[in-house]
Parts: sequence; structure tokens; C-alpha cells
Amino acid sequence: MNIAVIFAGGSGQRMNTRSKPKQFLDIHGKPVIVYTLEIFQEHKDIDGIILVCIESWIEYTRELIKKYNLTKVLDVIPGGKIGQESIFLGLETVYKKYDKDSVVLIHDGVRPLINEDVITNCLDCVEKNGNAVTIAPAIETIFRKNGDGTVGDIFKRSDCELAKAPQCFYLKDIYNAHLRAQRENKYDFIDSASMMQYYGHKLYTVEGPAENIKITTPSDFYIFRAIMDARENLQILGF
Repeated sequence: MNIAVIFAGGSGQRMNTRSKPKQFLDIHGKPVIVYTLEIFQEHKDIDGIILVCIESWIEYTRELIKKYNLTKVLDVIPGGKIGQESIFLGLETVYKKYDKDSVVLIHDGVRPLINEDVITNCLDCVEKNGNAVTIAPAIETIFRKNGDGTVGDIFKRSDCELAKAPQCFYLKDIYNAHLRAQRENKYDFIDSASMMQYYGHKLYTVEGPAENIKITTPSDFYIFRAIMDARENLQILGF
């Protein structure tokens, strides 16, 4: 089984939106979260989706699932207080229902610009190597900031990659890593990849599209809208 665990629990404070969290903002009359879910819905090798959501928005989310016929969404559950806890709750739901050798694809609900090939390549990489972390090449210079405000080590861009999503693992591996983190009272992992590396797993990468952004700020939202506008215009022109 290949199960997507979609994390849509953020309140979107950096978006400065008062009416809706960022994942429910509309582009061309469709919420961002629906664009994301549809990618996994339409992939032939995805067997199901678990959606982790803000508890007060679950009813609205269920209405969207019905409206857009997202039949692969198996459950919508409330998230936790922090992202790490929310991901664990999603994994726990999968763990209780499905084979422990299932593959889980952990993805942000506000990353709607991945494509079918990324998912396929991630699944192939998990089968071959045991995991898959979606990345994109670094296109700007990255350096370490010193405590006194000066520039520290400067890294070659060709040696750097940007961690993206989905991040994909065998269910038993990532679930057990979360249990270990809880036993050790470690709740400061940046993402699933950092947790798995900390506990000794060698990670393998899959390159995704450059536009695989996470919609976090207003500028991200406008970039996404511009990309969707461009795609719509190309369709109108027959490309």
C-alpha cells in the first residue's frame, strides 16, 4: 500500500490572512489544499490519503472532499500542537489500519506544485533504497551565519540541495523513529528527513520541479497564482 499523509494543520500566521488558513485560500475558485490532494488522487499508485487538518476546519474540509470527489481521502483527523506531533498522528492512523510495510508519502498541504513524475520517482526510490526525500538544487548562495552577525562558512551551490516534499519512507521505519523521539523527549526535528537521519538512516534524494514551493507567505501565494494563470493561458492557446 502507498498512503499519502498530507499535513494541512498550519494556521497561516505568516500569510496575514484573517478569514481562512492559507491551505483554504482560493485560486481560480479552488482551494490550495484541493490542488494538492488532486495530485495524489489522480496518481494510479496511490492507494489512499490521510489528511491531518486544523480541528475547527475538519467539517469544511469534508465538504471539499465530497465536492471535488476526492475518493482516496480515507480519513481527516485533527492535528497536534506542533508539526512533528501532527505528522505522528497521521502516521499513527495509517499504522492502525494498514500493513506496516506500506509506504507513506509525507507531504505539505500547501505544496500543490508537484507532479505525477515526482510521486512515481519517489515510490521507485523507496522500493530501491528504502526512502526518498524530494529535493531541488540550490540556486542562491548559502552560508552559515555566525553568532556575531558576520558571515561564516560559504558553501558551493553545486554541493547544496533544498529539502522539499514529499518525503517518503516505509511506515514501520518512520513510525518507529517517531516513537523513539517521543521516548527521548525530542520534539525539535525540522522535518521527517532530519529525524530519520538522526536515527541512523541513510537518505536518498529525488529531484522535483523547481516550482515545488511551500505556500507560506503572501509572495508564495502570488507566485502560485501566476503559475496557475500561465498554465491556464497555455491551455487556452492549445499548448
